[in-house]
Amino acid sequence: MRKGILLGLAWVATILLAACGTTAPSSGEPAKSLILATTTSTQDSGLLDELLPVFTRESGWQVKTVAVGSGAAIELGRRGEADVLLVHSPAAEEKFVAEGGAGQRRLVMHNDFVLVGPPDDPAKIKGASSTDALKKVADAKAVFVSRGDESGTHSKEKDLWSKAGVTPGGNWYQSTGQGMGETLRVASEKGGYTLSDRATYLAQRDTLELEVLSEGDPGLLNVYHVIEMTTKAGDKVQPDGAKAFADWLVAEPAQRLIGEFGRAKYGQPLFTPDAGADESKLGL
Repeated sequence: MRKGILLGLAWVATILLAACGTTAPSSGEPAKSLILATTTSTQDSGLLDELLPVFTRESGWQVKTVAVGSGAAIELGRRGEADVLLVHSPAAEEKFVAEGGAGQRRLVMHNDFVLVGPPDDPAKIKGASSTDALKKVADAKAVFVSRGDESGTHSKEKDLWSKAGVTPGGNWYQSTGQGMGETLRVASEKGGYTLSDRATYLAQRDTLELEVLSEGDPGLLNVYHVIEMTTKAGDKVQPDGAKAFADWLVAEPAQRLIGEFGRAKYGQPLFTPDAGADESKLGL
């Protein structure tokens, strides 16, 4: 009896080992993994959910995403805690690349920023230029909800206030310190105004009591670049993974995916692919 039990256990062990062997990678190599630091708009809009599975399937690289403001994403790159960046704060990006820790910075896509607010529009900004709209908000002391997180969107907002000749402050000007999706939610709940990238607004529009009230200014262009990190930023950086992702992102198949994203659901693409375009013609 004991001998039979032992033989039975040995047989079970053999089956389990065989089963394990069928699921293990034949090469014995660990999965490749890279860290992408990116702005919250690429996450909140759903774009990354569209792109990353395709990249992983085609390249073999798994991607861990850290979605923060562009300023925080750049800081992760500066500390060598990310392999590649996808960000939308051109002035900060150029300064960062000049420091020498990053590799190539390449144009990927653009969309635009919009000023959104409550349907009753208490500050009467509908149809006004972005700077005139902000002046009206300040004069009316209407609630304005800022991301306040040094993101690309926050940088653009501060630039617009400066051009409007307004230093925002007081109870009417409120900061969330959070990403675009959460800031839109807070603005909606408070009946306030905010600056948003169009993609995130459209992706969440059905859950918000906010309308686009000011749009179309050349100064509202929202441009995204991919930045490869190098080992100059830190020994843990994987430049081969960074290059694989950046090369894939600016290649024609991925650019086509970007250009189609959102069209079926919203009747318009949420981003315009720009790889290889002349940046001077984008209005930067």
